[in-house]
Amino acid sequence: MLFWFGLQSLGPESCFMPSIRSVGVKQSMDHTAIELTGSDRPGLLSEVSAVLRHLKCNVVNAEVWTHNTRAAAVMQVTDEETETAITDPERLSRIKSLLCNVLKGSNKSSLAKTVVSHSVTHTERRLHQMMFADRDYERTGGDVLDDRQRPNVDVVNWHDKDYSVVTIRCKDRPKLLFDTVCTLTDMDYVVFHANIDTLGPDSYQEYYIRHLDGSPVKSDAERQRVTQCLEAAIERRVSEGLKLELCTTDRVGLLSDVTRIFRENSLTVTRAEVTTKAGKAVNTFYVRDASGYPVDVKTIDSIRQVLGQTILKVKGNPDHSKPVSQESPTRFLFGGLFKSKSFVNFSLVRSYS
Repeated sequence: MLFWFGLQSLGPESCFMPSIRSVGVKQSMDHTAIELTGSDRPGLLSEVSAVLRHLKCNVVNAEVWTHNTRAAAVMQVTDEETETAITDPERLSRIKSLLCNVLKGSNKSSLAKTVVSHSVTHTERRLHQMMFADRDYERTGGDVLDDRQRPNVDVVNWHDKDYSVVTIRCKDRPKLLFDTVCTLTDMDYVVFHANIDTLGPDSYQEYYIRHLDGSPVKSDAERQRVTQCLEAAIERRVSEGLKLELCTTDRVGLLSDVTRIFRENSLTVTRAEVTTKAGKAVNTFYVRDASGYPVDVKTIDSIRQVLGQTILKVKGNPDHSKPVSQESPTRFLFGGLFKSKSFVNFSLVRSYS
């Protein structure tokens, strides 16, 4: 399936979190959003959840990404007793301080900063910005995909038209287009034309870009940076690990208890989506063995006995920690975007800047 579209003025208007390890807090009417970025390590989500429970904060929604030894999270919390947003400045300061200590871990010499923002953002867009600011695209030999799974990104200049042409070949999956376009936007590039082709499980994307000042990519170093950043944007959602789905009645401390059980069974969370609605908690975790071995069937059985056989479901093969297969990539990739008449101007991205 082939799509072609022209884009006009894809504005950046993005705000980045500048610190390597930081905690940001922003307010809404019904919850307080906490943003965290820092170095990933086994048990980190469990430690963060335990601190929030100790501080009488209830996690109502959260999304956690890890990539290339980095971790980023956006967590929406309420006061445990009132079930409303936390507004007391002293309490917020204490929450940020304790979470910064957790992010630093045993490396007490590393710096930690706190950032307070009152803007409203799209969670996934914000996670891309946070990990981009944390420079997760710089490869350190840590948590990266092997060459067979890594996307193929190429950047060349079309001198006759003063464009740079970015081509991406990779496995198709849900939200792939969103991830790549957001990243180009956050890097201050304007997309003028694009070709999108999906054939079976694979995707081909071609973008004609310029800087905001109208110039193409100017150097080999910049070309390499564009390549690395797009690779990272695509890899962040390719979750290596076993997929576990938990559905149960929501209660205070649920996330803390579940992630503690994972940690006690030597599992580490590589990605998580936590949602609550109408008193129900629906949580998705991608886990793998903290030592790098395949997830053991007996470990999963033990966890299910503790949590409940019916509320924790295993997706995929527990004998192998590998990326979870995606379903109907073209339908997910384009289904939501092309329903909007404003897609040509990409107001989708602009509205979340």
